Amino acid sequence: MGPHPAVAAIRLAVRRVLHDILAEQPAHDGPRHPELQPAHAGRAARHAEAARDTRPPRGGQPPHASPGVRLAQLPGQPPYGPPQPAAPRPPRDTRALDALEALEALQGAPAPQDTYAPAPAGAREPGPAAAPGERPPSPLVLVACSGGADSMALASALAFEAPKLGIRAGGITVDHGLQDGSAQRADEVAQRLRELGLDPVEAVAVTVGRDGGPEAAARDARYAALDAAADHHGAAAILLGHTRDDQAETVLLGLARGSGIRSLSGMAAVSGAGGRYRRPFLHIDRQTARKACMVQSLPVWDDPHNADPAYTRSRLRHEGLPALEKALGKGVVEALARTAQLSRDDADALDAWAGQAEASVRDAAGRLECAKLHALPPAVRRRVLRRAAIDAGAPAGSLFARHIEELDRLITGWRGQGAINLPGKVVAQRQGGRLVIRQG
Repeated sequence: MGPHPAVAAIRLAVRRVLHDILAEQPAHDGPRHPELQPAHAGRAARHAEAARDTRPPRGGQPPHASPGVRLAQLPGQPPYGPPQPAAPRPPRDTRALDALEALEALQGAPAPQDTYAPAPAGAREPGPAAAPGERPPSPLVLVACSGGADSMALASALAFEAPKLGIRAGGITVDHGLQDGSAQRADEVAQRLRELGLDPVEAVAVTVGRDGGPEAAARDARYAALDAAADHHGAAAILLGHTRDDQAETVLLGLARGSGIRSLSGMAAVSGAGGRYRRPFLHIDRQTARKACMVQSLPVWDDPHNADPAYTRSRLRHEGLPALEKALGKGVVEALARTAQLSRDDADALDAWAGQAEASVRDAAGRLECAKLHALPPAVRRRVLRRAAIDAGAPAGSLFARHIEELDRLITGWRGQGAINLPGKVVAQRQGGRLVIRQG
């Protein structure tokens, strides 16, 4: 008898991500099933482009361009027209992945069980570094786990799937120190991860600042700790337990801020420097993850902050989304998650266009020419202006839509106005038909 459908769903999601990670390791021998390599290569190529999307600072995301995008030159237009549409992406072929289980069954591999059994002690010891000519150690993948249902389900799936692919699996939990008993709770979560067979496991205490509000400050501290742990252990990737419901909430928050299409694109499946962060559950709903924990008898911890109406996301989760579903019917979460992917595709295309157009609107000295900027479509021009402001030293997380609109008026609504002050002590002004953006 196979695993419960919820357990099967989370394991398949993690298995696909692990295959992608393996395929991206140039020095690793890869999976023990060579017939899966074509499927791995296809997904790895798609994720390699997505990996260029680094985790955004608060308030926005840095633009990025996709390599290899060729721009069309339209009649009567300068050579920075809209990018040629990409060739249609072939549908995901999961037959090779499904063949893995069939092949293992023929080889006498044990059937998966719903109740978790810890791996043998020492099964994932990293061992010494490989000597010249020897096979390098297998890659290490960490799971970020708070002890909640989403991340515990993710940890259980990683612990089950990683050994089958020769991947070392570890875990990290972050103690934000915002609640009484948080240190003890972090130790308990770490112990649960060890009982699943993960190794190494680390509980890290952080100090949460105040910049940007409590939610943003906690997020910044958490990601800093995760980055440090990945660097310390040499991890190839960190898995995050964000679900489709989290994605829907992120889209609605971006819509409420009015911060543009990039905010509507939500969270990327692959993000961070070098594609460090992976989100296998973006197509899985929160209830599936909770059900998977229940049928595997995994203890979970429900963070009281997630139900505290003092937090914006909590109010959206318990009041906003239910009200939308009551007014519009079921399927709102799925529609918002779909909107995120469509918005991400559009934002990537516009970023690529802006990246190509930027060189064409600068003079020989590298200064931005206002007349050429004016000829660009607004969405492309504003991206060029935002990049220029960030390059001059304006913090991306503090650069909001109103700042870019003021910059844009120097191009499209020039009435002799003076210099504009931007975050990071950056000053922008128009001089002799050129837009000068520099440190004040």
